[in-house]
Amino acid sequence: MASVRRAVILAAGLGTRMLPATKSVPKELLPVVDRPIIQYAVEEAVAAGIEHVVIVLSPDRAAIREHFGGGSRVEAVARARGDDALAERVLAPERLARFTFVEQREPLGTGHAVQQAEPHLDGEPFALLFPDDVILGERSCTAQLVQAYEACEAAAVIAVQQVAREQIHQYGIVDPAGAGNPARLRGIIEKPAASEAPSDLGVVGRYVLGPSIFGELASLKAGAGGELQLTDAIAGQIAAGAPVYACRFEGRRFDAGRPAGAIAAAVCAALDREELRADLLAHLTALMPTEQ
Repeated sequence: MASVRRAVILAAGLGTRMLPATKSVPKELLPVVDRPIIQYAVEEAVAAGIEHVVIVLSPDRAAIREHFGGGSRVEAVARARGDDALAERVLAPERLARFTFVEQREPLGTGHAVQQAEPHLDGEPFALLFPDDVILGERSCTAQLVQAYEACEAAAVIAVQQVAREQIHQYGIVDPAGAGNPARLRGIIEKPAASEAPSDLGVVGRYVLGPSIFGELASLKAGAGGELQLTDAIAGQIAAGAPVYACRFEGRRFDAGRPAGAIAAAVCAALDREELRADLLAHLTALMPTEQ
């Protein structure tokens, strides 16, 4: 089995949940402390041994290319002033990995977005990350999935977490065969009613996928709105008997594509940084209501 050296990051969404901030700034570049959301995904992938990152963009996402591209006005000014340390901070994102950018010109679903990356993957397995999900912890979530993928000789491994019953209808829900971790799947259902869900394990935006996923995507018929959904392709793999596993990962996941989730991610990330913790705790303490 080929090692996992490539990652695909989907950054072509409209960002409607974060308007008006995302009217002119891609949601993937909104900050969590002092790094944009998408950089957390890249750093997580690199920590798993990823060397090549393919970022799928919509046509209006030039700013993401620039973030991971060479140079900027800030770098030029820093060099002119002899501030090499600042210049190196500016250049740090582009040095994380080798980057390729491809466009999804129409919003035709997650499956269609993944298809745009296929020519750059050389038939190898790849990690897939949705940057809205910021996952913080001592161990890279992607690294955990890669380990499970290689140990199980899987066709795919999906990150999952337990979700509250009232939130089940917001997630893809997996049907595991047993309580193991990772657990082989008997099925996956997109956003079922809680009464119809086979478990309370919801899919999170992290996957490791083998190249066979592209055969499933190619054979899919477009659903509502003409979209191709990744969940349907994975369901097809399971139905065909392919070994697809769910992995309950270690770490804290935040939906940074929503205001409350982005704020919580920033607080958690800041508390993990020694130089920020004391000041932040002082601010938070001052904001807490006092007992009357």
